Amino acid sequence: MQKYWGILVAIVLLASCKEEETTKTEVATIAAIEKPVTLEYGFNLDNFTVEQDTVRNGDSFGELMLQNKVDYPKIAKVSEQFKDTFDVRRIMVGKPYVILKSKDTTASAQVFIYENDRINYTVVDFRDTVLAYKDKKAVKYVEREASGVITSSLSEAILDQGIDYNVTNNLSEVYAWTVDFFRLQKGDRFKVIYKEKYINDTVYAGAGPIEAAYFEHNGTPFYAFGYEADSLTIMKDYYDEKANNLRRTFLRAPVKFSRISSRYNLKRRIRYYGYKVRPHKGTDYAAPIGTPILATANGTVSESTRRGGNGKYVKIRHNGTYSTQYLHMKKQNVKKGDFVQQGEVIGWIGMTGNTGGPHVCYRFWKNGRQVDPLREKLPAAEPLAEVLRPDYFKFVNPLKLQLDCINYPEPPKEEELLTLNE
Repeated sequence: MQKYWGILVAIVLLASCKEEETTKTEVATIAAIEKPVTLEYGFNLDNFTVEQDTVRNGDSFGELMLQNKVDYPKIAKVSEQFKDTFDVRRIMVGKPYVILKSKDTTASAQVFIYENDRINYTVVDFRDTVLAYKDKKAVKYVEREASGVITSSLSEAILDQGIDYNVTNNLSEVYAWTVDFFRLQKGDRFKVIYKEKYINDTVYAGAGPIEAAYFEHNGTPFYAFGYEADSLTIMKDYYDEKANNLRRTFLRAPVKFSRISSRYNLKRRIRYYGYKVRPHKGTDYAAPIGTPILATANGTVSESTRRGGNGKYVKIRHNGTYSTQYLHMKKQNVKKGDFVQQGEVIGWIGMTGNTGGPHVCYRFWKNGRQVDPLREKLPAAEPLAEVLRPDYFKFVNPLKLQLDCINYPEPPKEEELLTLNE
């Protein structure tokens, strides 16, 4: 009896082992099936050998591709037929790129991916027919509220709240026509609603445009709500709680968030010239070399040249009443006869002509006479059309309520101030 019992146990154990082996095989098969696919830029990266790098000094698209075994005719086709999509002459030092290579012995480049910025990229596909196209990474937008009270500067108030510095520039653009950011007062305060951008849910990609804002300057409140009534303009329009356009026909300044180094002054005296009266009929905005200079209003370029103490400059005729001029450029970005829109880059800050430092001298003509633009009551842009107002108010009323409910940060307590002063 014992003998049969032993055989029975052996059979059970053997069956159990086989069942366990079967289970392990099934688990392994399932694990193989469920292995995640590495998808990026719209490609399964597991199908390629991936090389990541950045453009370096001396790199060119042609040389990079030749080094990675792409035939010259394909390279020539990209440079000749896809200029509007990917200008091979304009790849910039420091920009990341990815090369997807074949996994065979040739290891030749199949796809080249150039990152224009953290979100947008350009793909050059060499497989079969050469193809180039633009695309963007999936972006998640997260709404954020912020507020602050100005004690020294707007940028400091922004950074104190842990807000992206770009929000400073965005706010200055929203209120470019209504708030003089060169004369902010202690106690001025703001509230803002905007969206933060994230790639793959976790990688921060910057702050999006401001959706709604409140700015209190010298005790005067200014609401601003982003509303796209016209998709043809370069700069997004913002309207107040009564549907009045915050934009004016002219920007207050031709550079973003710069500082005034010299104002319009007809009685200016300079020691170098023996303190004789030397009128300064422009407003100087100091900024680093290479800072973009913006057209302050729509118009036609009447001059784009270099002359004497003016250095390289651009002059724009806006209408029969107004003209503007921008001096001492490093380089112009427009030519005579070009039509430019408000906010368009027309050149870059430089030091050409008579200048002691990098800046743009901004000159403003009204009816053929140079005037101080900071003292001019500039005409307002067209208000929102009556037919659009019902939809506008329906859109902004919840945003206004949301702004009104945002609290300002608590001022630091006395003991915290003592700690900061030590």
